[in-house]
Amino acid sequence: MPDQQAVIGLISDCPLQRHIMQAAIEGYGFAVAANSDPARIDKEFLERYMLVQAWVVILADEDLWSEAIDALIELSEAPILFGLGEAPGKHSPEYAKWERRLYSKLVELVGEPETLSEHVETLNDLDSLINRNPQAIPLPHHIRPATASDPVERVVILGASLGGPAAVKGFLDCLPVGLPAAYVYAQHIDQNSANVLVRVLGRHATVKLSEAHHGNSLHNGEVVIMPVDQEVTFDEDGAMFFQEHEWPGPYGPSIDQVMLNVANYYGSKVHAILFSGMGNDGAIAGPLLKAYGSRIWTQTSESCANSSMPDSVADTGCVEFRGTPVQLADKLVKTIELEELSKRRRGIG
Repeated sequence: MPDQQAVIGLISDCPLQRHIMQAAIEGYGFAVAANSDPARIDKEFLERYMLVQAWVVILADEDLWSEAIDALIELSEAPILFGLGEAPGKHSPEYAKWERRLYSKLVELVGEPETLSEHVETLNDLDSLINRNPQAIPLPHHIRPATASDPVERVVILGASLGGPAAVKGFLDCLPVGLPAAYVYAQHIDQNSANVLVRVLGRHATVKLSEAHHGNSLHNGEVVIMPVDQEVTFDEDGAMFFQEHEWPGPYGPSIDQVMLNVANYYGSKVHAILFSGMGNDGAIAGPLLKAYGSRIWTQTSESCANSSMPDSVADTGCVEFRGTPVQLADKLVKTIELEELSKRRRGIG
């Protein structure tokens, strides 16, 4: 990974396109040094922005600006990204895919931004950043305490990137013992940091944290951390199956793919909470799961270290609740309590 932010330059003849591009690129942790109309391109302009490591060009009228683009190609030593296509509106179903293509192309040109994933040093500092003596929410008396051997009736996917571990820890530390839910945690993280994540996040939590293992199943009161470098699916019996390939897309693990793979077995029993992070992982699968009855929640923007990811998911219109980590934990407990009361009234369970 690079030691500092990669510097990107943007060229477009449409102010709205420049705005969308800059928001997307900065949301991934790249630095935008130049954001310009093609009319400004000349030798002096390019000398001013000689530190730009890659240019992204989106033009509505390429013929009109052919001379300016020729000058950019001739005078700039930095690679130039053409052909990305016009950026859709942020609420368009195609936006997340467009943004993902943009990120993938930039990674090919300048490498992955250093700040996209969490590092061991950050994880080890978690206790100094959040409450050392958290108070778990009491288990409501309407909820029968679940054990690991009871059938899993709901799975909550926890998706996070930059700033996510602190938020997820704050959430897990509030959960009561015996809450009938299993958890799948997809965190963009250094490949060798999963064991640190288990240790640090499990320090005060009432749930059990463990890394995913081939052949294991999900259980109530347990948080399974997805691997960074291998896609995990579920077989016909609900056992985790480690594929021989990496997760699709630019992230590991892919939160979108985790959501889809878990839902492929558990169906509408799956729900998802997206915490702090860069990028837009989860924005593709979120609306799909919502359409099949899943609840999609996110952390509030102001409580995130970086709100790009939860905001991107919320922008799709699939999110029904946003809260701080503590509020999300409280909402989960109350939601399960209402579900259990409803089942009792209907004579189920």
